Amino acid sequence: MSRSKVEQSRAAQYAARFNQVFDYIEKHLDEPLSVEDLSRVAYFSKFHFHRQFSEYCGINVSRYIQLIKLKRASHRLVFNPDERIIDIALDAGFENPESFSRAFKHIFGQTPTEFRKNPAWDLWHKHYQFPKREGAKKMDVKIVHVESELVAALEHRGSPTVLNDSVQQFIEWRKTTGLSPVESSRTYGIVYDNPETTPPADFRFDICGSVTEEVPANTKGIMTKLIPGGRCAVVRHVGSRDRIGESVYYLYRQWLPHSGEELRDFPVYFHYLTVGFDQPEFEQQTDVYLPLKSLNEVIA
Repeated sequence: MSRSKVEQSRAAQYAARFNQVFDYIEKHLDEPLSVEDLSRVAYFSKFHFHRQFSEYCGINVSRYIQLIKLKRASHRLVFNPDERIIDIALDAGFENPESFSRAFKHIFGQTPTEFRKNPAWDLWHKHYQFPKREGAKKMDVKIVHVESELVAALEHRGSPTVLNDSVQQFIEWRKTTGLSPVESSRTYGIVYDNPETTPPADFRFDICGSVTEEVPANTKGIMTKLIPGGRCAVVRHVGSRDRIGESVYYLYRQWLPHSGEELRDFPVYFHYLTVGFDQPEFEQQTDVYLPLKSLNEVIA
């Protein structure tokens, strides 16, 4: 094995050990997390773990854990508007709303109440630029045939950092109209552009919910669209929706070149099996669909 390949293998092993730490933190976020426990998960020396974590992640382990707790709290503030701030604060590990408010404002520049009313998602996203977890494991890809699906769609056009503003608008439309109710309808996301390579102003993403009939005219800009039926490669993404790009990357870069398949003229899309932010991130599930040409088209 060449020296470069050896170095790549060692780097991948090192990243995999940190992935174990990140996964452990997510699954035990509501429990005490000691340096001894985390270093043991990664098979690192506890005497060097703080420095290794800081150099790899860009922040120390205590700050990382606090940010992950505040991430969940942020989503609950915005998307669960009836929840009391005191309950969100206690669940995030703070003794009272005052200490929660101070920590929240220190990091995000807004109090929890201000964030709930008018969240500054662009500033919020700057605190969550952590190392990517690419190619950590082989994924189970299946080829399925899906039926066409009529959907109500809100077109988000602009930076992915403020996508949650559009999500909030779509949720409000669902609640106020009673159309595409989340309890009995499917929720989709259609992604037209790669957020990593597309200028923020040009990024396009549709937030969708299944419907049984055409969407009436409305002030929210919700329109009727069709997700076409056909063959698709599908992989289940388990974990934070913020990391769904890992599964998309796997389909395009790992699976597709060796599959013998060709892509259909429709973008990759997501079926959110779990919606909302009540469940822990490690329990979130999303099916990622990559539209494929029919067998006849491939043979031709």
